Amino acid sequence: MTTTPTAPAVPLLPAPHAGTCPFGPPPVYTEAATTAPVTRAELPDGDPCWLVTGYAEVRTVLSDRRFSADIRHPAFPLLVAGARKELITDNPTFLRLDDPEHARQRRMVTGEFLVKRVEALRPEIQRIVDEELDRMTAGRSTADLVADFALPVPSLVICLLLGVPYEDHDRFQSLSRTMLSRESTVEQLRAAQDEVLEYLRDLTTRKRANPEDDVLSRLAARDDLTAEDVAGTGVLLLIAGHETTANMIALSTALLLERPDQIARLADPAALPGAVEELLRLLTIVHTGLPRVALEDVELGGVTVRAGEGVIAMLSTANRDEAVFGGADHRATDELDLDRDARRHLSFGFGVHQCLGQPLARAELQIALETLFRRLPGLQLAGERAFRTESFIYGMRSLPVSW
Repeated sequence: MTTTPTAPAVPLLPAPHAGTCPFGPPPVYTEAATTAPVTRAELPDGDPCWLVTGYAEVRTVLSDRRFSADIRHPAFPLLVAGARKELITDNPTFLRLDDPEHARQRRMVTGEFLVKRVEALRPEIQRIVDEELDRMTAGRSTADLVADFALPVPSLVICLLLGVPYEDHDRFQSLSRTMLSRESTVEQLRAAQDEVLEYLRDLTTRKRANPEDDVLSRLAARDDLTAEDVAGTGVLLLIAGHETTANMIALSTALLLERPDQIARLADPAALPGAVEELLRLLTIVHTGLPRVALEDVELGGVTVRAGEGVIAMLSTANRDEAVFGGADHRATDELDLDRDARRHLSFGFGVHQCLGQPLARAELQIALETLFRRLPGLQLAGERAFRTESFIYGMRSLPVSW
């Protein structure tokens, strides 16, 4: 039997982290998850939506074609108030499209991130990690791990892959922070989006004239893509390629410094991949969830989601579902357990829109964390940490350390 509540029950989305564990989702989401796997919530513009917190229900939302990822749908739930008219374009990235167009555009770059290709990049990633650690430790014993290691490593890697000049990284990092901040005004969001698109359009034009061995050059060489198309895909890959991994490196380091008894697991080559999966599960950095809109009526978690209603799939609560990740042999799902089998986590999403760059992210995290703690066994916190609670991608603003 299903029910259809008529009034929002969960407070405004996104919810604050204030006064809670900095490594977990805001309590309003975890409290909702204990009530029911699907509950009512309210978006910043006052519109109601469904908050989906259960593991099975989140998987359904992300894999069932009756839920759309197309941001152009008039009922698509937005987490920025007043942004529908200003920010929704006629040419969104494939992340915000449904098949078949989503599949067509995604196939153009899928080959760049295949496991085999990423594995071949491991020596280059290791070189970048070692060089950044050399720079960070040269002549000093303290640093801000975010600015001096967590940000530069994935930025250098994604710039290398895409063919973006690394000397421009300060510019695109600043623009991406604006685009990902819930505190940015609509005008600031639009200006940042326009500037990064213009930068990548210009770069695409240069790549067409002087192609190199990189992703943007290969996209620019296609006759079926305009400079605007290449720029849009470039924005998605550039921002996702450094922001997500940078925040995971910093958050993982901060958490492991609080759990030093588990750091030794990183030194075991056989245990390292599983340890990284557990960190990805527990630290799910998309705390605000993934938005979708129902295209037809769907029975979900004991309620009826009507056609045209928005849903927010909460990866962070799904990844802490005791029925999936608990058990007598493991710590509670809100605690770190590097021996846990966390391979079914949803941190990269699920279904056809699952993160394209997950093989690269895994490789970077494995190499960065193993090398960091191997080379700096005395690493410790050296000041007050600062978290980025205003961003759609949760992470750290600073992490002072010493060794």
